[in-house]
Amino acid sequence: MGSGPKQRQLRVGELIRRTLSDVLSRGDIHDPDLNRISITVGEVSMSTDLKVATAYVLPLGGLLKVEALLALRRNKGELRHLVGKAMTLKFTPELRFEIDETFDRLDETRRLFSDETVQRDIAAPDDDASED
Repeated sequence: MGSGPKQRQLRVGELIRRTLSDVLSRGDIHDPDLNRISITVGEVSMSTDLKVATAYVLPLGGLLKVEALLALRRNKGELRHLVGKAMTLKFTPELRFEIDETFDRLDETRRLFSDETVQRDIAAPDDDASED
């Protein structure tokens, strides 16, 4: 059996992602450094006991990553309070923040696929298929 996230973990993670996105876009935090950075919340993954939520974030344009991460971590108590107020969970999870590397991995994958050696390998006939 697969050991991926359970349905409840996915639902709670998505609810927290939307709530965090709303809070950050409205500028509800009392930190001007955080409010001046436009931050995208790409995904929130939940621990199996739903007590820890890890938010994968990226500042607009991929700039100011370190500053955004520090500001989020500095304000995680206020963010947790606002998330808890907006949700109907019995327990508001601890919030952790990490930079979302998905876009960097996509760029690297595109770069690899555009490499002429890789293109040549892709275009080459499959030797295993001709043996059948």
